[in-house]
Amino acid sequence: MMEQGIFFTILTGFFITVLLSPVFIPFLRRLKFGQSIREEGPQSHKIKSGTPTMGGLVILLSIVATTLFMVAKYDSISTNTFLLLFVTVGFGLLGFLDDYIKVVKKRNLGLTSMQKLIGQIVIAIIFYFIYKSTAGFTPEIGIPGTDLSLNVGWLYVAIIIFWQVGFSNAVNLTDGLDGLVSGTASIAFGALAVLAWNNGQYDVAIFSIAIVGALLGFLVFNAHPAKVFMGDTGSLALGGALATVALMTKTELLLVIIGGVFVIETLSVILQVASFKTRGKRIFKMSPLHHHYELSGWSEWRVVVTFWTVGLLLAVLGIYIEVWL
Repeated sequence: MMEQGIFFTILTGFFITVLLSPVFIPFLRRLKFGQSIREEGPQSHKIKSGTPTMGGLVILLSIVATTLFMVAKYDSISTNTFLLLFVTVGFGLLGFLDDYIKVVKKRNLGLTSMQKLIGQIVIAIIFYFIYKSTAGFTPEIGIPGTDLSLNVGWLYVAIIIFWQVGFSNAVNLTDGLDGLVSGTASIAFGALAVLAWNNGQYDVAIFSIAIVGALLGFLVFNAHPAKVFMGDTGSLALGGALATVALMTKTELLLVIIGGVFVIETLSVILQVASFKTRGKRIFKMSPLHHHYELSGWSEWRVVVTFWTVGLLLAVLGIYIEVWL
């Protein structure tokens, strides 16, 4: 029965997003919630100016509705379910504030870096104290490919903060091309769902699969040429959720592989900034890395499909290491 539930979860998440998006996109247009394109970005992106953003709201609605419906249907409601939704919605609301300031207040940078960081840390700390009181909590980090784990004691709160803040920002940085995050994130969540299922964590698996369904539905409208962008509302929520699923399944370190595309994108920014400040030279034509390939002559669709492929290979590698190695 649970196997059928996984399939039904994907379909439910997919169809909720597909049905809501045609209603929501014109609504965003009427509100003039259009994307502003940064002046320093690739010139080819200028044509995207005005495309509705904040589509992450549809993704969030689909995730919440699908998850609650499915866990209730299969009696899998748990504290973990509500913690996962808390982090996802919390980071999503933070992203919504960022998007709102950009498109309504006409401040292209949205929230300041410090405001965003404080919000992310507060959500992570609240999550820690609630998660700490649950039966499944252990301050341990799983060692990939083994049955071993490392007890880090009170340092685990720092790991939670670092992972949730780090991956929410990493997914946010990656969200620069049509369908890039929708595809790579659905692959990563699919891999984590397999691992959660293998651990017998069906509530976590259902949540992860609900996100896969929601993202595949969103991809119908977000693939090139995109009719809507998820904005920070979607990317921050997905990054926070990705980190939280990894924390709950004790695949924290493995997420570096499964979410490798996001890690590589972030490293490209760090290396670019460090190189320019120390040597006065750039390593890439532009960062994050996907822009480098665009400026190297690759079509947007080619870049996206290549990154999807890399994400898929890394996801398979992660599953292999955890399940079969």
